[in-house]
Amino acid sequence: MTDSLNALVLSAFLAFCRIGACFLIMPGLSSARVPPQIRLFVAVAATLALLVPLSNAILPAVNRSPDALLLVIGSELLVGALIGLTTRVYTLALSFIGQGIATLIGYGAMGGTAIEENDPQGPLSGLISLAALLLLFSLDFHHEVVRALVDSYQVIPVDGLFDPQGALMDLSDTLGEAFGVMLRLGSPFIAYAILVNVAIGFVNKLTPQIPIYFISLPFVIAGGMLLLYFGAGTFFSLFGQAFVPVTIGR
Repeated sequence: MTDSLNALVLSAFLAFCRIGACFLIMPGLSSARVPPQIRLFVAVAATLALLVPLSNAILPAVNRSPDALLLVIGSELLVGALIGLTTRVYTLALSFIGQGIATLIGYGAMGGTAIEENDPQGPLSGLISLAALLLLFSLDFHHEVVRALVDSYQVIPVDGLFDPQGALMDLSDTLGEAFGVMLRLGSPFIAYAILVNVAIGFVNKLTPQIPIYFISLPFVIAGGMLLLYFGAGTFFSLFGQAFVPVTIGR
């Protein structure tokens, strides 16, 4: 009875290492606005909920040798962090293109208090990031992350240990695909910025005595905001559709 209980406790701890490491880094729960106690309780609750279906994958790999156990714990932490980091890279790419859009339409104001992170963030970039995060949660992206955690025990079993080379390849592929998606989403604003700045440059050449920057800036911002207003639905729709293929689909 004691041996079985010890094995069950060790398997629960190993499951918590992978799940907790993922929840520690994944977007939303890793926000500075979420108290650490909430993150801990969510990770413990998810571990207890998944322990029964995952017991067959974890219990056979439980080893009471201290050296082997420490190695498995480190591997589980790295695997969970890898899953959380692949999802976080996607939202970080959105923050990047959000700041780029704000700069392209002339609304790259000085960074203020960010909603999700501690670093200063512009108002438009913060609005885009928050709206996209709310959209992902409304589309149950956290369910996809939990499903990826369950499936990871088939791809990377507990006794299989962490593969640094494979992890680096996954991260680089995710990074490339995520920024490719964001570049396509931001392409209308890039084209708008090029056309507007070329037109303003021609006007400035024709009338050099007019302070064209101060006159044109309100029109540039207004045009960019109108473009964002009419294109926001498609922008966030394509963002949500690409989340699973880019982050979980591999």
